[in-house]
Amino acid sequence: MSVFAVEYVYAADSEAVRDEHRPTHRAFLTGLTAETGDVALIAAGPYTDGSGALLMFSAPEEAVLAATLKNDPFAVHGTISALRITAWAPVTGELKHHA
Repeated sequence: MSVFAVEYVYAADSEAVRDEHRPTHRAFLTGLTAETGDVALIAAGPYTDGSGALLMFSAPEEAVLAATLKNDPFAVHGTISALRITAWAPVTGELKHHA
């Protein structure tokens, strides 16, 4: 498994739609565990300026993660204007055991 940092950039004027779908978005993310499939959420949270979010996942490869994220309610309802997936190698700190 590899670790990936995912950056969501929220679409302009999508706050109301995000508010509406936030509960299902969070349920989707917390449902991604090693026990339920290949993709597991490590950590996630919005930027404090409201522009987007940073999410960390464990997944076998980027393509599997990208396919999974297409089912995120935020993606389904068009609240993400840009998505960036980057492989990441945590070598120190609390997340290093995921590498």
